[in-house]
Amino acid sequence: MEDVTIACRDAAGLAEIRPELLSVYADIYADRLGEQFHSVDRFDERLGWNTEVPGFGAAVGYAAGAPAGFAFGCTLQPGTRWWSGLRTTVPDDAVVQTGSRTFALSELMVVENVRGTGVAKRIHDELLRPRHEERVTLLVERAHPRVRARYEEWGYQWLGEVMPFPDAPLYDAMVLPLLH
Repeated sequence: MEDVTIACRDAAGLAEIRPELLSVYADIYADRLGEQFHSVDRFDERLGWNTEVPGFGAAVGYAAGAPAGFAFGCTLQPGTRWWSGLRTTVPDDAVVQTGSRTFALSELMVVENVRGTGVAKRIHDELLRPRHEERVTLLVERAHPRVRARYEEWGYQWLGEVMPFPDAPLYDAMVLPLLH
């Protein structure tokens, strides 16, 4: 889609886009909002946690003036809980964080009418373009193999299984080196 514009924000600019992120999330997860983990309140809580960590960044895509999708994340810090639910044995150095090594892509989602148009990849790339970390990591629900396959097409590699919260679904942790 040629007519999509993308706006990037840091933690200071979150207030102006937060209502849009919540609205898009509620639209995409409409059938799962009754699940505690997927409620809008829990999503907003996770969004808030991201802004409390250094290196927060967000990118919002707009089509015809309306939010079409977004991505956000932050830089993983030493002692992060990101890997605490890891269920797979990985090399020790795979989960070591320095405060500048890994950008955690916490969310990437687009509304249904722009899926399959490349908008998600454009939002993803715009969010990561200015990043200085060595790599990016994300979690994708095991129940969504097509989404995982898309990330693999983008160059992400599987690292292991993660259950980040007791009430969360099982996720695959994936990692992508960032080329500077």
